[in-house]
Amino acid sequence: MTASARRELVSPATRNAFRSLATDLTIRIVAELWEDHGFAPIPPEELKYDDAGQRRTTFMLYAEGVDWGDPEHVRRALLVFEDFIRAYRDPGQQGTPKWLEDIGVRLERDGFLLDKSGRISWRRAPVRILDRDLSTLSDGSGIAVELERIRRDLTTDPHGAIGAAKQLIEATAKTALRELNVEVDRNAQLPTLVNTVQKALRLDAGSAPNGPDGSKSVKKILSGSVNIAVGVAELRNQGFGSGHGQASVPSGLGIRHARLTVNAAVTWCELILDTLEDADAPWRKANPLSV
Repeated sequence: MTASARRELVSPATRNAFRSLATDLTIRIVAELWEDHGFAPIPPEELKYDDAGQRRTTFMLYAEGVDWGDPEHVRRALLVFEDFIRAYRDPGQQGTPKWLEDIGVRLERDGFLLDKSGRISWRRAPVRILDRDLSTLSDGSGIAVELERIRRDLTTDPHGAIGAAKQLIEATAKTALRELNVEVDRNAQLPTLVNTVQKALRLDAGSAPNGPDGSKSVKKILSGSVNIAVGVAELRNQGFGSGHGQASVPSGLGIRHARLTVNAAVTWCELILDTLEDADAPWRKANPLSV
């Protein structure tokens, strides 16, 4: 099982609404509207969409080539959608047509705003957290779930974001240890998981080899990375993160505390995942089963 860290920013329902507009446009115009913003069609044999309508099929050849989880791709795709609205709309019609109202509702559900002129804007800029492909892992779903929780809660629920940050570290540690075939007690606490995975990857100050990884400065950073991970867990356990029922909600907790905690957790997780994927990392010259 594989997973991507990125959720789709534009839902299939919204994309389908714009696809329906292609029915009344020419194939040439449909293609030009996409290509004007730098998109190219996928090979027809790779298209998994089956439709007798050539215009809608043309639309899908381009739409399937968009990474709907990439904010930059989505930014350009929204410009395409604005052009579709302009191409389809009757310039002499007064008021907002029903089809455009329906599209506006769909866009709003996805987190966008559609104004009367047909311009689409972000209601809230997407949160980019550990924006990377997890498909190289045998199963990155545990990490992906926590990333989605963080994206959902970071600017609205600091308590929930801090709890998800701690769980992100735990999910990353367990995923990396599984990839390394290192067994740990299923009830192991987070400090144990952190120490075990950093030792397995030769990221602990005591086993770092010669070269950059064994330099005095890098060893200081590696020692600090353990403190980062443990600090995030302690903050959550002190009641500042979700996961435990409390008699009173902590006061004074704000978005800045959530960002600090999430950024710290992501720094540690990137260290682990980058080292795990590095073909030249020192741990590959050792036997992780010996830890």
